[in-house]
Amino acid sequence: MKTHIQIIKADKILTIIPLLSKLNTTTPINILEKRVIEMANLPNYECVGLYVNDVLVGISGLWYTTRHYIGKSAEPDHVIIENTIRGQGLGKKFFHWIDNHVKSKGCEAIELNAYASNPKSHKFYYNEGYNIYGFHFLKVLRKDEKFY
Repeated sequence: MKTHIQIIKADKILTIIPLLSKLNTTTPINILEKRVIEMANLPNYECVGLYVNDVLVGISGLWYTTRHYIGKSAEPDHVIIENTIRGQGLGKKFFHWIDNHVKSKGCEAIELNAYASNPKSHKFYYNEGYNIYGFHFLKVLRKDEKFY
């Protein structure tokens, strides 16, 4: 099994849609595509791809910011690894790469959100040295008040 990890360039960003739509099952594909294209062209965003035998099997967005309480930080977002390859240590390898990548960009911390309904991810993040410091709240401002 040949693996490699790399930043997905903006002109290839739509290659993440099949994996992303497994994680986000409620947002229509055309809206996902529009949002992902917009994100890929922002200066504080990157998308990382995990490839096995040249097939994209894992993704994570990375948002960069500076916060008064921790300094420069990165936030992995929409993290997913294909179900069929979980349990093989690839998530650990993926996050080790992310740790080194964001450190090389001067980040002092990594923050992330995990869905409360996904306890397997919580165990993984604990094992990778993450701690829970708070809750993530969301208020939808659109008129329909729907989450998508």
